[in-house]
Amino acid sequence: MAGPGSWWGRKSTPAKVETYTRWSFHFIALSEPTVVGVTAFGHMEARFALLVMAPVTAHVALAMVTASRALDWTVGRRPQPLRLLWALGAATAVVAVAAVALGRHGPGGAAEDTGTVLGSVFGATLCYGVGLTALGLKDRRRVVWLVLGFGTGAGLVAWAVGMPGLAALATAAFVTAASGFFAATSAFSIWLLNAVYALDEARETRTRLAVAEERLRFGRDLHDVMGRNLAVIALKSELAVQLARRERPEAVEQMIEVQRIAQESQREVREVVRGYRRADLEAELHGARGVLRAAGIDCEVGGETGGLPAEVQSALGWVVREATTNVLRHGDAKKCTVTVRRPEGRVVLTVRNDGATAPHGSSRTGGTGLAGLRERLSAVGGTLDAGEAGEGEYRLVAEVPLTARPALEVVS
Repeated sequence: MAGPGSWWGRKSTPAKVETYTRWSFHFIALSEPTVVGVTAFGHMEARFALLVMAPVTAHVALAMVTASRALDWTVGRRPQPLRLLWALGAATAVVAVAAVALGRHGPGGAAEDTGTVLGSVFGATLCYGVGLTALGLKDRRRVVWLVLGFGTGAGLVAWAVGMPGLAALATAAFVTAASGFFAATSAFSIWLLNAVYALDEARETRTRLAVAEERLRFGRDLHDVMGRNLAVIALKSELAVQLARRERPEAVEQMIEVQRIAQESQREVREVVRGYRRADLEAELHGARGVLRAAGIDCEVGGETGGLPAEVQSALGWVVREATTNVLRHGDAKKCTVTVRRPEGRVVLTVRNDGATAPHGSSRTGGTGLAGLRERLSAVGGTLDAGEAGEGEYRLVAEVPLTARPALEVVS
């Protein structure tokens, strides 16, 4: 049975950042009733404290819904929640003004205690409301005007209900600074979330470019195989036609040569398509490092590859190629290491990568790619072991004896 961590492990990096950002703002919103509740139940009777908490709780619920919809808009899942933004702004203003107005009458106990509670409602509602409203604004100048507007309004309301001018000014400064801090936090969080998604999209683009480059390389190989042979076939066929028209016996020899070149071309194309063309291990290691780094994966290659038999290099070269493909396609790797060791009488190639949320092929038996590698290695007396190595790491180990017997060519 999958553990609780599997839900988190299956998420991509941008999805993890989005989940973290979303729940961070939910917890920030929930801290508003916590702050007000501690003050209210500490300074007022329970029934009056509950009355104070009712509008605060409603304000928090509206703020959480607005924040969630604003984040959906940020990542392109919903339109901008303009109605919710206006509703949250209006609710913030209404609750804050009502708290200041009721503070002058002091219901539910001593006026000083009541003023303290309603003052906390006033400050918390404004600061949290403005900060969470900023999530739904893309233009940062509007965020600045939002903060300044609510800060100025807080000072004017405080002065209007009888607060001294200096105290009203201090109130405006406090609301502006605190709400500005929350708004800046919201703006930075949105910027960071967008940056993570942009980086992930760029990484996918680099991966596609790397795959396209590999396809171009395959196309060049096929062109190299067929280009010269087809040109020779065309020339010899034309020569055979001319000789046949002159009834020269050499025409038969030319057509026999055309037949031989065509058969040779068929064999070479089969080798390219089926992958039985020899692969140079050093070239494959260099290519794997370039492809993985282009995909944003840190790749380290170590070990000595010089002097290996051609059969060993070819078999291990295909292991490197398949392992590189697996790292690109599976999991969420950030680092990959490829090492070549040469214990006595054998060569051991090890590929390790992190971010293995699921095995490459779902088991040590593996999929068709790993099955094909086992066939290649068994042809030279080698073995392959692949699977999770713990803590999100995937490991592939190929071992080939240095006295590898030549691989048998597979024909259709």
